[in-house]
Amino acid sequence: MPITALFAGLLAPLYILLALRVSAARRSAKVALGDGGDKDLARRKRVHANFAEYTPFALVLMGLAESLRASPTTLYAAGVCLLAGRLLHAFGVSQANEIIFIRTLGMMLTVSAIAIAALACISLGLGVHLG
Repeated sequence: MPITALFAGLLAPLYILLALRVSAARRSAKVALGDGGDKDLARRKRVHANFAEYTPFALVLMGLAESLRASPTTLYAAGVCLLAGRLLHAFGVSQANEIIFIRTLGMMLTVSAIAIAALACISLGLGVHLG
């Protein structure tokens, strides 16, 4: 699954960066668990959690679609949407004065990636059984 692996590899540094930002905010706020009422820590935790909630599911769908021999165009479309969506969402939500347009665009692209990969899984999965 080289295309899914490529996008997983490209997304991994963002995941690490978001995790490190949470750790830095924890140290700064001297908070081990939760957010201790610190707004910056709460925001950073939420950005990291949102990434962790959406990205694995999208990558699993992409991997399944790739295993069903989805076209490279379909897989790259999903991967580019996912990568751009996660970057935009993280940037938009990370701002103290949240940039709603960027956050929304990021989520729209993320959901588009999931939809593209899911539709590929459905159509190719049905094709295997009906073919």
